[in-house]
Amino acid sequence: MALEITDITNETKSDTYKEIMAQPRLWGETYAIIENQISTLTDFLDPILNDQETNVILTGAGTSAYIGDVLCKVFQKHTGRITEPIATTDILTNPKDYFSKDKKTLLVSFARSGDSPESVGAVRLAEKLCDHMSHLIITCNKEGKLAKIAIDLNAYTVFMPEDSNDKALAMTGSFTSMLLAGILISDLKNLEKNKGYVDHLVGYGNSMLEKDQEIKEIAQLDFNRAVFLGSGPLKGIARESQLKLQELTDGQVICKYDSFLGLRHGPKAVIDKQTLVVYLFSSDPYINQYEMDLVRSIHDTDDKMAEVGIGEVLKQKVSLDLTIEPGKKNQLPEEYFAVCAVLPGQMLGFYRSLALGLSPDSPSVNNAINRVVQGVNIYPYQ
Repeated sequence: MALEITDITNETKSDTYKEIMAQPRLWGETYAIIENQISTLTDFLDPILNDQETNVILTGAGTSAYIGDVLCKVFQKHTGRITEPIATTDILTNPKDYFSKDKKTLLVSFARSGDSPESVGAVRLAEKLCDHMSHLIITCNKEGKLAKIAIDLNAYTVFMPEDSNDKALAMTGSFTSMLLAGILISDLKNLEKNKGYVDHLVGYGNSMLEKDQEIKEIAQLDFNRAVFLGSGPLKGIARESQLKLQELTDGQVICKYDSFLGLRHGPKAVIDKQTLVVYLFSSDPYINQYEMDLVRSIHDTDDKMAEVGIGEVLKQKVSLDLTIEPGKKNQLPEEYFAVCAVLPGQMLGFYRSLALGLSPDSPSVNNAINRVVQGVNIYPYQ
């Protein structure tokens, strides 16, 4: 059953809509920013990352933390340094679990505004607890508190394109721009070669955005639950996608994410006749075997409302309610495809928000969530 949407004529005036649609342009601008700074970035990072005693922590809060979920394994592969994704919200409460006095650490902070208390608090704790701390800060706001305190630290700050500093509540262009910057920085020695991947990524992004009317039709179905599934870096995208849909619908759609195999171990119980299931498919044939087994087990039952599949190109075909395949063959490493794979989740959140009569730019009716987190006290650490 579809919901009645009485007035969506002003959807293109929404900041959220504009920010979703601008992302392919931002990706090209992000590449240019890294290209223009390659010498200074290399000079800063090489001595740190060439030291085998250095560990890397990727951090942020909420959506910014999920960048680390997507990025950590590729960052570790390219740099050869042990890399962990640890949210600032975990660092603040349990800092000694992650920092020690003598451990050389590169803290990579992702932040849209750089004004959240956790972003600044995590950096200050790192400085307090570690004698060998370096910082790489990737942010969308030149005027943010995080960028300002970095001036006095052993830090390098990369500012994303100005338009990536989303005006709306939901992080969209900020997430994908910072994620792409992290991917490119992890592999600076191959930056020129990776320009081809960015070009393909921009094309894929534009192709996915052309599916907005089909995604709008899915968003009008009367579902109140959604499950997003992914493997490897795409599990991080599943996590971010479920947050976009949940926060843009003010919690009226309850969302969950998992791996394809993990879903079988209990979480599959949440899928019922009012559940939208979204599959983020790997391009790896080995991984894809496991994914398709799970898809078939869900597809052959009536215990779901609709299914959406997202993949670069699907080798094994299955009849879903909507399939989004921007490629004709596999051309992108999984981490690059992950950047554009979040677009359908963003659009689902936007259109579902409208279908529920909410304002996507500020969907929280009781102000439970805000663009910059409110009400977080930072306590002194002894």
